[in-house]
Amino acid sequence: MIRVLFVCLGNICRSPIGEGSFRAQVMRAGLSASFEIASAGTAGYHAGEPPDPRSVAVARRHGVDIAQQRAAQVNATTLRSYDEVLAMDTRNLSDLRRLIPQGAARPRLGLLLDELEGPRGREVPDPYYGGSRGFDEVWALVDQATAALLQRLIREHKLEGKGR
Repeated sequence: MIRVLFVCLGNICRSPIGEGSFRAQVMRAGLSASFEIASAGTAGYHAGEPPDPRSVAVARRHGVDIAQQRAAQVNATTLRSYDEVLAMDTRNLSDLRRLIPQGAARPRLGLLLDELEGPRGREVPDPYYGGSRGFDEVWALVDQATAALLQRLIREHKLEGKGR
């Protein structure tokens, strides 16, 4: 079982989109039994709340239902139970690194957009204070990156699903 966690600040915009996009791609590949997928935020502002309605809407337009997700705050204990932790921006990546005690086992931590070819260190923009167009941009970026992530994990773990 490969455990994957997507992380942003409040867990209502970007990381729920990451979770939903990746889950849908894993399902289409016939690999659901090989993955545990979740999302969380580094802050607990929205714990227990559903994703932002604009995140739900953009996912729905792409055939993905994320309405049942609920925001959670990541902590050191839960963080260590994941194999891959993908942050949406450098601030959240830095916060995640601080959660893990020195010398403790750590998951592979990185920026989600580093899964894509091109310059490293790119961030998924936070669409919270903008309009729905920002959520469309986030979906496009995240969906491309989660597709690349899945391909990397298939290669690394020699997974076989539909059409393989």
